[in-house]
Amino acid sequence: MRAVVTRVNSASVEIDGKIHGAIDKGFLVLLGIAPEDTEEDTEVLAEKICNCRIFPDEDDKMNLNLEAVGGSLLVVSQFTLYADVKKRRPSFSGAGKPDMAIPLYEKFMAVCREKGFRVEHGEFGAMMKVTSENDGPVTLLFDTAEWRK
Repeated sequence: MRAVVTRVNSASVEIDGKIHGAIDKGFLVLLGIAPEDTEEDTEVLAEKICNCRIFPDEDDKMNLNLEAVGGSLLVVSQFTLYADVKKRRPSFSGAGKPDMAIPLYEKFMAVCREKGFRVEHGEFGAMMKVTSENDGPVTLLFDTAEWRK
């Protein structure tokens, strides 16, 4: 699984002209799923993201996690994180197919909710407009394949 996580002041996702999900302070999570990903990956990734200390404390040091600031997550499926960009036209054959990716996308969000966080989301496979007010900006890349090595 790959996740691009951006610290935001606010973020929303719009589908067919209507807001589908929106948060204030928290993380915008663009989540990509590969064919080899498992439920264990969802749990490890959720743990790392939810406990990532990238919010400023009283000394303006990145020392606070999502819980400490009362933040939420906006999770948007993003198969393009597995694009092969060797050629001018990207190939997306490295992304997980919907039949296996959708349950893992939903499991990731469920794990975050179980940790006590409010989770908003887009719709898997939909054409979405994502808007965010980045904070910092602070953006991190998480990749569970790197942790399996």
